[in-house]
Amino acid sequence: MTEGLPNEVAVLADGLTKRFGDFTAVDSVSFEVRAGEVVGYLGPNGSGKTTTIRMLLGLLRPSSGHGEVLGFDIQRQTEAIRPLVGYMSQKFALYDELTVAENLAFYGGIYGVSSTSPRHKEVLELVGLSGSENERAGQISGGWRQRLALAIALVHRPRLLFLDEPTSGVDPVARRVFWDTIDGLAQAGATVFVSTHYMDEAEYCRRLGIMSEGRLLAMDTPAALKRDVLPGPAWNLVVDRVIPALDALEHIAGVFQVGLRGDHLHAITLAGQHTAVSLQSALASMGFNAHVEPTDPTLEDVFLTLAKPKA
Repeated sequence: MTEGLPNEVAVLADGLTKRFGDFTAVDSVSFEVRAGEVVGYLGPNGSGKTTTIRMLLGLLRPSSGHGEVLGFDIQRQTEAIRPLVGYMSQKFALYDELTVAENLAFYGGIYGVSSTSPRHKEVLELVGLSGSENERAGQISGGWRQRLALAIALVHRPRLLFLDEPTSGVDPVARRVFWDTIDGLAQAGATVFVSTHYMDEAEYCRRLGIMSEGRLLAMDTPAALKRDVLPGPAWNLVVDRVIPALDALEHIAGVFQVGLRGDHLHAITLAGQHTAVSLQSALASMGFNAHVEPTDPTLEDVFLTLAKPKA
């Protein structure tokens, strides 16, 4: 992986918009990714993440706006961009009848990387596939298929990686291993732009953009988003009747939002409006036995706050 110059802008989006007829898939999105960053793009399916990536790669023409990747214009210089980036799409097309090594050799050849190049062994070691070279792609697990797809995206030593929901459909252990690999790439100086709809994964990113319905709602570090977006503190509430208590909390003044988290409730209150004692007392006055304690806010709290319809 070639390390970029400090402060170099690796990705620039300026008002990028994509319309399909009357439907706006991406609505005037603007951001920068600096060389060496791992930037996440968080949002539910259909929020515009893939469409943004495909525009930046020159695979879709923007309806309006401007973009640059590694200094090249995404509309006029797409052929200059493609050899410099690695792209792992949501449904990467592996050839099931070919082995791991044969798939890597095929795709490496497209970028001029010889099948005898030591880079093949190096990249398989990097993603944890050493010793699996002769296994057919159609017979390995989903997590290992994702590792192979990542190896293919890395084989030509790209300056920048676009990973579009790379852990979708794999188990939590495989997801953790995959993110360990991404972290290792970042430590080596890689620039990574990765989309996901998993809130827990987004915590691993240095900066994070939050998408909803085609709009970029915010972009900052996870810590800054949790500090600056939320209107007040977060609370966990263990109550004897969870669903009725949820409805009751929504009607208590000063409670901004509340939701179910496993076997307990999780709430955000407006700054200065409540303490654990006041929330517990308010629930007690409505006939609920409750234990309330402060907790750390989450990126789910941030997303729900940003996506909340304006009154």
